[in-house]
Amino acid sequence: MADGIVGRLEPLLLRLLGPEPPVRVRAWDGSETGPPGAPAFVIRDRRALRRLLWKPGEVGLVRAFVAGELDIEGDVYAALGALQRVLRRGDEPIALSADDKREIVRTAVMLGAVGPEPKAPPEEAGDGLMAETPAALYAMMTGDGHGTGVGRWAEAESLKAAQEADARDMLARLAPKPGESVLELNAGFAAFSRLLAAECPGVSVTAVSPFLAEAPPGVTLETDLPGGAFDDRRFDAVVSTAGTTQIHRLAERLVGVLRPGGRLLARQTVHRPDALPRPFTSDYVYGKEGDTPTLGEFLTLLDAVGLEVRGLTALREDYARTLRGWARELASPDTGAGGPFGEGIAGEGVARVWSLHLATTALACENGRIGVYEVEAVLR
Repeated sequence: MADGIVGRLEPLLLRLLGPEPPVRVRAWDGSETGPPGAPAFVIRDRRALRRLLWKPGEVGLVRAFVAGELDIEGDVYAALGALQRVLRRGDEPIALSADDKREIVRTAVMLGAVGPEPKAPPEEAGDGLMAETPAALYAMMTGDGHGTGVGRWAEAESLKAAQEADARDMLARLAPKPGESVLELNAGFAAFSRLLAAECPGVSVTAVSPFLAEAPPGVTLETDLPGGAFDDRRFDAVVSTAGTTQIHRLAERLVGVLRPGGRLLARQTVHRPDALPRPFTSDYVYGKEGDTPTLGEFLTLLDAVGLEVRGLTALREDYARTLRGWARELASPDTGAGGPFGEGIAGEGVARVWSLHLATTALACENGRIGVYEVEAVLR
C-alpha cells in the first residue's frame, strides 16, 4: 500500500485501472504507486481530481492536462495507449459502479477536492488549434526544415529529410508551367512555396500563412484564402500540405478560386466509419469547424462541387511518423521552450494541446482509427 496522497487514491486507481496498472501515478506530495519504470501520470494539483469528479472521462483528463494540473512523464505514447484502453467510449464517462462513485466522493472529500466545477481551459473555446498557434511554437515543432505537414520516410532518417523529400515529390507531380499560378493553403513558413518560387521560374506563387511577417522571395503572402466579391483572382493549382487543414470545409471556396481545369493537390485527415468521435479532437483541434469526415464523405463532397478525383494516396504511416518527429522537437530541451510542453513561451496552453494532439493522433493513425489521404483532383 502506497503512502501519502496516492495511498488514499490507490483503492480507486486499482478499480479503474485494474489490479496491475500499466502506468504509475504520482501525486503533488511526491507519493506514487505503479510498476517501476512505467510511464507516470503526475497529478500536480488537487484541482485535477475535482475536474475528474465532475467529468470522469476524457473531458476531465484533457482539461486537467491542458491546464497544467496533470502531466505525463516517460513514454507518452505508452501512457496514452494504456489510458485509451480504459477510455474506450470517446466522450462517454468511464463506466463506474455505485461503489466506485461512492469511493470517488469519499476520496475527493478526504483530499479537499470537492467544490464547484472548474472552468474549462480557454483553449477549449478557441477557433481551432492552427488558429491559436503562435509562430514561435509552430517553428519549434516543425524543426529546422519548417516543412510540410506529412514527411515521406521511405528513404529518410530525420524529420527534416522526410519533409524535404515530401516537398520534392509534390513539386515533381505538380510540375507547374511558366505562366501558371499556384496557391498554397496553410503554408506555415512557406517551405513549399519557397521551393516553387526558386525552382519554377515564371510561375506565380501565393502562400496563405499567419506566421510570416514578410513574403519570401518570389512569393505573394496572404493571411486568408483569396476570393470573394472584390477578389476575382483564379489559380491554376491549389496545394495544401497539412493534414490539419479542413479541405472538406473549404471545398466550395476552392472551386471559386480555381480556373476551369485547375488542379487540387491536398491532404485530408479522415476517420474510420466505426470510429467514435473524440471530444478532445472536436473541442480543441478543430474548434468551431467540427470533426473530420470519413473518406467516403470527403470524396463524395469533392465530386458534388465539381472536383474530379484523379488520384488518391494513403499517407497514414508517414503521417504518424511525422507526428512523432514533431513531438520530439516540441519536447526537446534544445528548442529553448523551457520545458517538455512548451512552458515559458507564449501560448503555453496551446503547446500542451499540441503535445496531446501529436501523441493521440499518432496513436490513432498507427491503430488505423484515422488516416490521412492525399487527393489529386481537377475542376471539371
